[in-house]
Order: sequence, then structure tokens, then C-alpha cells
Amino acid sequence: MRLSESNNMTKLTIDGQEVEVEAGVSVLQACESIGIEIPRFCYHERLSIAGNCRMCLVEMERAPKPIASCAMPASEGMVITTNSPKVRRMRQSVMEFLLINHPLDCPICDQGGECDLQDQSIGYGFDKSRYTEEKRIVEDKYMGPLIKTSMTRCIQCTRCIRFAREIAGIPDIGTIGRGEHLEIGTYVEKALTSELSGNLVDICPVGALNSAPYSNKARSWEMRNTESIDVMDALGSAIRIDSRGNEILRIQPRLNEDVNEEWISDKTRYACDGLNKRRLDQPYVKRDGKLQPATWPEAFDAIAKQLEGKDGSKIAALAGDQADVESMTALKDLMGSLGSQNMDCRGEGWALDAAQRASYIFNTTIAGIEQADACLLVGTNPRIEAPVLNARIRKRYLMGGFSVAAIGPNVDLTYKHQNLGAGPQSLHEIAEGHGEFAQVLENAERPMLIIGMGAIERGDGAQVLSLARLIAERYGMVVDGWNGFNVLQTAAARVGGLDVGFVPQQGSLGHGGIVAGAANGDIHTVYLLACDDFDSAALENTFVIYQGHHGDRGAHVADVILPGAAYTEKTATYVNTEGRVQLSSRAVFPPGDAREDWTIIRALSDVLGKRLGYDSAPQLRSRMAEINPVFAAYDTVSPAAWGTFGESGNLVDLPFTSNIENFYMTDPISRASQTMAECSDVFVTQTHGGKTGTNG
Repeated sequence: MRLSESNNMTKLTIDGQEVEVEAGVSVLQACESIGIEIPRFCYHERLSIAGNCRMCLVEMERAPKPIASCAMPASEGMVITTNSPKVRRMRQSVMEFLLINHPLDCPICDQGGECDLQDQSIGYGFDKSRYTEEKRIVEDKYMGPLIKTSMTRCIQCTRCIRFAREIAGIPDIGTIGRGEHLEIGTYVEKALTSELSGNLVDICPVGALNSAPYSNKARSWEMRNTESIDVMDALGSAIRIDSRGNEILRIQPRLNEDVNEEWISDKTRYACDGLNKRRLDQPYVKRDGKLQPATWPEAFDAIAKQLEGKDGSKIAALAGDQADVESMTALKDLMGSLGSQNMDCRGEGWALDAAQRASYIFNTTIAGIEQADACLLVGTNPRIEAPVLNARIRKRYLMGGFSVAAIGPNVDLTYKHQNLGAGPQSLHEIAEGHGEFAQVLENAERPMLIIGMGAIERGDGAQVLSLARLIAERYGMVVDGWNGFNVLQTAAARVGGLDVGFVPQQGSLGHGGIVAGAANGDIHTVYLLACDDFDSAALENTFVIYQGHHGDRGAHVADVILPGAAYTEKTATYVNTEGRVQLSSRAVFPPGDAREDWTIIRALSDVLGKRLGYDSAPQLRSRMAEINPVFAAYDTVSPAAWGTFGESGNLVDLPFTSNIENFYMTDPISRASQTMAECSDVFVTQTHGGKTGTNG
């Protein structure tokens, strides 16, 4: 677009090259738009401008002094020089100042090899210093069990302060003192009360803030990097898995503007040490009342003997929160060949209707939150159910013109919101158009509603869903080009399971019926596919096949254990809460005799004489696409058709609550993690006396 065609463009000259950029961008951004690299420490694309490191200085024609390119808006007719001898001397001088008090302990610093200060001192610095005075020493600060501080290395770029205030929404970090005595800390020594605190390690450009669990474990060049996705919640954040040998050493975020931008939650980042503990690495069969190690043929033979000659309709299967779509598809087909449709992937969320995709996904999409102008939260605490999504809501709130109200738990969401009440009565009032926020929704152009699993996993969950649907229709949340009705899932497997139809058919048993049937003898065999979050005591009188990767709750009641693979050990399909089909990647191999989950089910089908019709992952994914066309395309979100769902009826007068009690312990991996146990002790047990509060 030419300048003459739009008033929103600005023309300037950079290093003799004429450039046209959008009005309002900085000189630094203008330089980068044509591939000119500008060094920086304090500047970050997602944080407010600080302009205090001065590393990005450039020359501007007719300016008496150099300018900080990150803080200077590009204007019409500017002439900028970025690589003159004068600019190079500026950068060398700034780097010389920054290194006056830096300890230069690169050989022992965890940031070594990934340090912006290292890289830029080589690229833009000077090879000697004129300063011989003693370096100052700053006492290390306590910021909790996840952050290790070395504050003498701090160059006071203030990225951590701005992230805490702007992204995480916690004003816990700030500066104390002035000049030579300026320090960054938490004012009163305390742990950072944020589920996103680990991102401070990523944005720190030096080694002042490091990962405590990863400290002194490895160097960046020793590890193999694998791009994958996260399954610790239903967001499906883009991650990078760093491994050495067959051990996962750390998880880091990848850029994905549509999902997690460049942030991940602390559980996603730090629960990975649980992947190496309490693992199931060989089959087990119960003999004489005790689980004994066995071979794969022995385990399969025990299952075949249990099923031989028995009514197939009395077999049932339950899929857990981290099961992949391939294994659920294979198990669904195996159950069908055995004559049973008793299966469920919904846990207590039995009210979710697999026939109406719009009724169980986040229809607005995660990025679409930024287009909304009003939001009603129902029975959810997104801060602990999906911290990165909550940060996106906060981002929209900070943009202005966005009203938020909540029906349910009264907690700190890191942004201002109105609490309308705790239970169904408040929801009825909104549905009837009563109250101030009803008028806000009425006047909004793009209102949205987020209903959490805490409101659905109730006896009246179907009625709550129906009332939420009526609210969405009343306030124009579902119109052409916009769908503001959203379900915030908390399990990575649930949308994929619903999409592939891992639910009971008419007349068959769902989750509640299966558990009750196992207790009263109507179900003689239950197949648990990585299913741990339920009352396992109800299965003590039935034959239980447990397939999973950790010795968790389901394994405790098993008669046969089939060791499966964790999400870092297989290439598998997951569908996030917005309906985005994504593929994880194998970073390491499963331990011992453990195998990828779908291959276990495929091998078992041979032993049972019910051979499944696929021998490879591509063939299985073709079967998935045959069941549901959404699996034909990866990393896309297709709008779901709107329909009728839920059931009419009275709601139980009980308050809505979040379905997560402890953010740091929600699945077998995090329950096996020593780091998550320490976080639970600091943030839950000590802070809230064992009760869930602001921090989960």
C-alpha cells in the first residue's frame, strides 16, 4: 500500500533505504521490518516500553543526541542510521557500562549458551573495560520454589517487573533503592503467587532469574529439542521438550499466536520431573491377590481368559484426561467388536452432548477473546483451570472496553470483575434480563460466555448447559461470524474423545452407570485407558484392566496392568478446548517394556480374535477422519454448527465451584512430580491451610 492510498502509513529512511510502515510503530520495529537487527535488553514485544537499557540507540538526522529506538515512534521523513561508527561506539559504551558490575560467571551460569548478554557482548561489545573498581554484590532474593535468583547478574532491564504486573497480574515485584543501590525484589520476601511465574526465566535476558528445578543439570547444546504440544490442561499450548538421552530435562514454550502466544503455565513447565517417577515399565498380572510382574503374552492371556465365554455387553471402558485420540479410537473399535458400547471419556461431565460440537468447545477461539467486549464466567476459575487463557482475558481487559462478571467462586482472577453470586439463582436472573450486567450483555456487540466444568460436572449439569445456551441466544452471542458460547474444558483428552465418539450409544452405560454397574456386578470387566481421576474403590469387585504410564489410582485396583506411553513418548493426536486438532511428537522412548497406547490395543485385538483393521498410525488416523472429518486437517479450527443441547428442568440450589481443587496436582504426572509437591506445599497447604484459594 502506498502512502497516498492510506493515512495510516508512515514513510521514513533507514540506512539509506526508504521504508513504509504503519503509523504508531517504533523505530526499532521499523528497522526489524526490513531485516535490520537492533540489539536490546529491556524491550519485549509483549511488554510496555521502558527504554532504560539504552542498548538500542541509533542516530537520527538533526537530533542532538542518539535516540532509544524502542521508545521513539517512527514519523514521516525520519532519517535513521543504525550501523555508523558512532552507533557502534555507543553500543560498545553501553555494553561496557552494563558489564561494570556483572560477575562474568558464565561457566557456572545456567543461562550459558542461551544468554542475550553473552550474545550481544560478542556481537556489539568491546574487548576490554576501563573500569577497575570493585564490583557490587546484590543479595539473592527468595521468589518461591520455581525461581532461582542470582541478583548480582541483574542488569535492571525491568522485564520481570513488567511481566508480573501486565501479563501475570501480580504486583509482587518492583525496585527498591536508587542509583548504585537499586535492586529488584519482592519488597517483603515471599514466593511469587502466580501460575505463570516460570515465564520470568524466559524473559530475563541474563542469568539473574533461572529455573530452580533445572539448575546445574545440563547445557543447551547437550540436549535434543522436540517441538510438541502440552496436555497438562485443555489449552494445547505449543511447547519444546528438551531431553538428554532418554530423560526429559525441561519444557519450554514455543510461539503460537493463536493458542498460548509465548507463555506456558508453571505446571506445564515444571511437572516434567514426574515423567521419570512412579513409572509403569512392564506388564503386571494379579496372582494370589497381588500384582506380579509378567510378560506381554501373559498379560494378554490373562485378559483373554477373563473375557472368554462372557457376555460382551457387560464389558466397559473409561478413558482418562490425557488419553490420545488414536488410543481412544482403537479402544472404541475393540469394544464394538466385543459387542459393547459401554464407554465414556467425559468423567463426571456426562451432560456434554457429543452430537453437538458447539456445546462442548470454546467456540470463540482463544485468540477470539481479544474481539469480545463483555464476558460472563459461569462456574469456572480460569486462573487455575487454564492460566494462559486467563492471561489472554486479562490482556483483553487491559485493552479497555471489556466488562467481566462471574457467577461462582469469588476469587482473584488478576483483573477486575463483578461477582454476581455463587449459584443458579444468579444465572436465572441473567437469563431473565435482571441486573446491571444483563444490560451490559444487551448492549455489547460481541458478548461471550465461558462455562466451566465445575458447572457441568453436577447432577443438574444438563440443565445448567441448557440455561447457558438460552442466555447465549437471548443476548446475541451466536450470530453470523461470531459465537460467544464457550465451554472451558480442563482435560486434554475430552474434546478429542467426544469428537471420535468415545461415549455410550443409546441404551448403553456412561461413566456413572459403568461405575455403578461395576459395584453391583452388572459389569464384569472395566478397561481403564489412562483413567485415574474417579472413585476407584467402586471397581474393587470387578476385573480391571489398567493401561497407563504411571502407578496412579487406576493401577491400584487393577488385575492386569498394561504399561503405556506418556505424552512425551509418542506421536499422537489431541484436540484442545477450542477444537483445534494437534499432533504431539515423541521426544524420548517409553521406559522398559512400555509401548505406545494404540499399538497395545491393536496387539490385544489379535489375541482376542478381534483383529482391528489398521497396522500403522496413518491407517489409524484415516479411520479417525472416517469417523469425524475434523481429523482430516491439523492445526485448524472450524466453526461448529449451532444446535439445541442440554435439558430443561430445575437447577439444584448449590453454589458453582471450580472442578480443580489443587492446581499443582491434577493428573498422574503432576502427582508424581517432586517440584509440584513443593509448590503444593508452599502455595496451597501453607498459604490456605489445605484449601484451594486464589493460587489454586
